[in-house]
Amino acid sequence: MIMPTAVLLGAALVAGLGPDQARAADDTEVLTELENPGYHAQPDWFKISFIDIREDVAEAAGAGKRVMLYFYQDGCPYCERLLRENFGDREISRTAREGFDVIAINIWGDREVTGIDGEETTEKRFAAALGVQYTPTLLLLDEAARTVLRIDGYYPPHQFYAGLRYVALKREQAGELFRDFYRRQDAQAASGMLHQESGFLQPPLKLADNRAVSPRPLVVMFEQPVCAACDELHQDILRREPIALSLTNLDATVVDAYSSGTIQTPDGRELPIRDWAAELGIDYTPSLVFFDQAGNEVFRTEAYLKGFHIHGALDYVATGGYRVQPSFQRWLQHRTDALHARGMDYDLMR
Repeated sequence: MIMPTAVLLGAALVAGLGPDQARAADDTEVLTELENPGYHAQPDWFKISFIDIREDVAEAAGAGKRVMLYFYQDGCPYCERLLRENFGDREISRTAREGFDVIAINIWGDREVTGIDGEETTEKRFAAALGVQYTPTLLLLDEAARTVLRIDGYYPPHQFYAGLRYVALKREQAGELFRDFYRRQDAQAASGMLHQESGFLQPPLKLADNRAVSPRPLVVMFEQPVCAACDELHQDILRREPIALSLTNLDATVVDAYSSGTIQTPDGRELPIRDWAAELGIDYTPSLVFFDQAGNEVFRTEAYLKGFHIHGALDYVATGGYRVQPSFQRWLQHRTDALHARGMDYDLMR
């Protein structure tokens, strides 16, 4: 069996953790998304595995990756938060997908597991043998299936991201302790607040009513409180004068993509915001979705973008550029070429 005696994230970072109080599912219960209301859907890029740790580690190593074991239980609010806030962050998701094969293990499950020593067991016995008491618990393994970093319980995105990078970059092989790596990263926590801007549409949001009276396009910014990229968008990018001026050509609002609060959608329906976001396929925050005067979606951005691209997206819709050039990248390239022709250089990463 893999021994959980390795660098502990808890030894490097002091955080209040406790076992979640979610109920333990009956061992014979079939837990599916439809039958179990406590189920939280996992990203589709998690590895579908037969949970033979030896094979999984070898396959990951062959692809230049490492293995991350994610221990969860249905009905666990901190597992839901990990999936939503942490893996919903584009940079965290990118690092996890590029650096790891993520394998989910139900601490009450009966699926067969083969440990590194070849011994066959079940998910629940495997978790118990590793001393898993909290969910989520994550074990980040090296190429010999040794635990490089163990994360017991939920950690906020900036701390979690530092842990992923430490293992993905194989800093332990250079003899660097995680606590030193973490300090060197100078990681900053997200603000934990949902930003609202003066001049934006404010709740209660009646977007169909707005479309009926406004001649301007509408941009809906799907965000969440724990989102460093959302902080950057509001604290830096939208504060820049050219971008602020571009925003005056649109109606705009910010919504919490995971809120149960009700919104009137541009087509006139009354829905919980989280249901509307799911219907639109919003997976990352911030995502900016643009609607025309008739309430039809005409464009969206779903990536981590710097000011040049945010400014370009606003103007692409506000000027009606999407009507004559369906490729945003081509439209943006023309914009860039025009600036260069006038002797104006622009840093695309600012």
